[in-house]
Amino acid sequence: MIGDDDILADDPPRDRHFGTADASRKNDARGRPQRPQEQPPADPTSTAIPFAQRLSCTVAEACEATGLGRTKLYELIGEGLLDTTRIGRRRLVLVRSLLELLETGHA
Repeated sequence: MIGDDDILADDPPRDRHFGTADASRKNDARGRPQRPQEQPPADPTSTAIPFAQRLSCTVAEACEATGLGRTKLYELIGEGLLDTTRIGRRRLVLVRSLLELLETGHA
């Protein structure tokens, strides 16, 4: 019978679901393998459109661009001061509307 003393130090650790543990594979909080993250373009300035020329942005991008919080942006959307569009379940803020709001200062 093989006991704990007979396990070689060179043996890789075992993962009960995936066989040997792979250091390159990362797991989420529930132990499921995470999908590999997409890498940004090598030179973001070559393909990036300046913010003011974009047609829309996400709520998170609007928060970053304006310095406002999510709650305040959603309040402005609810008051009709900020135009958005929905594509599927995704809400996009129209950059034109965001720029107009900042120029007039009605926030």
